[in-house]
Amino acid sequence: MAMIAFPHPLMTLANPSPLRQLTATPHRMMFFAGTLQGVAAVGWWLADLLGRYAGWYAPLPWTVTPMWAHAYLMIYGLFPFFMFGFMMTAMPSWLDGGKVLRRAYVAACLTMLGGMALFYIGLRAGSAIVIAGVALHLAGWAVGWTTLARLVAGSRHPKRHFPMVLLGVFALGWLGALCYLLWLVTGAPALLNISWHGIWYFLLPVFFAASTRLVPFFSSRVLADYVMYTPRWVLPLGIVGALVHAALSLGGAQRWLIVPDAAMAIGISCVVVRWGLLRSFRVRLLAVLHISLAALSIALWLFVIQDAALLWTGRMTLGAAPLHALTIGFFTAMVIAMVSRVSLGHSGRALVADALTWWCFLGVIAAAGVRVAAEVPFVPGAVGLRLSASAAALWLLCFGVWACRYLPMYWRPRVDGKPG
Repeated sequence: MAMIAFPHPLMTLANPSPLRQLTATPHRMMFFAGTLQGVAAVGWWLADLLGRYAGWYAPLPWTVTPMWAHAYLMIYGLFPFFMFGFMMTAMPSWLDGGKVLRRAYVAACLTMLGGMALFYIGLRAGSAIVIAGVALHLAGWAVGWTTLARLVAGSRHPKRHFPMVLLGVFALGWLGALCYLLWLVTGAPALLNISWHGIWYFLLPVFFAASTRLVPFFSSRVLADYVMYTPRWVLPLGIVGALVHAALSLGGAQRWLIVPDAAMAIGISCVVVRWGLLRSFRVRLLAVLHISLAALSIALWLFVIQDAALLWTGRMTLGAAPLHALTIGFFTAMVIAMVSRVSLGHSGRALVADALTWWCFLGVIAAAGVRVAAEVPFVPGAVGLRLSASAAALWLLCFGVWACRYLPMYWRPRVDGKPG
């Protein structure tokens, strides 16, 4: 009788299955889910634009107004995956101890991803399914937030303020998504308005806080004779300025938006220069971080111009140009920059941005420029709509190609043979 060959236990451990490898660390699973969600969210939006504005086919019917479905997907349905992946990976080292349990981040990720799947299904199948999807997404978010909160609560590190600030802003983001859920149920416009402002009280503070941590630190590790410049005012400026912007806008005091926007634009422009934007081009993987922060500076100056025009003429001359310079030029570009570096480092690869990564990143920056151009006052409306669709297509192309490069890293073992 032939002997049945069973795999040796050590061989099983040395060559884990793709699923086991995918769930080995928080960043692998969360970045994987976030990357898929990025392709899905912008792919859906492009499909809607091509039917609604480009005339490629009859406009597709949706159970939620496309603009507001797009807003939820981009503000709450996309970036939190990357945020959780980064925070669950970095926070234990910030606090000098602690660990995020596998069952916690797996539960959080799967629940959030399941909620997003229901959201897409509900856009065609019925509003009740959309509501269930948002509720499930919120439940997964709560699991992830509670996991991080326990990590902070169990630490005695003297500098816990930075993780605590991020947790506080993350809680505001959860409340913003909850307002969206309540709007779906009640139809109250005020709830939708509060939720939409999550760009200011949630996304911008989180991205800015992470940037103030990453950019000078990574620069000091790469550039020779680099002098760390971390003024105490820079973090409060970005967070408080964004929160004040949200409060003024929600309170109907738009004429005063120029105050926090100008303060942020001036302060961030200063640190962009002091942190070595020009020197960063010696190392592409560092340059993408600096360029993303420079894009934030440009976006804020566009908001200042918009605020000034609103103050003097009563009209929003630039339309949604500043908004998309912020969301595409800073948020999306910074995701590619940050995720590329973390993924390369934690997969045992050299910290080098290859040509594909570099050009995909620049392509997203270009997509931001195209979308901004669509809002220029003298551009005809029909041309602006085509530019908007072109920006979405360029975004999807570059992000999709970048995704094909990085997704396999999450289900494959580290190339240096180390665990993780």
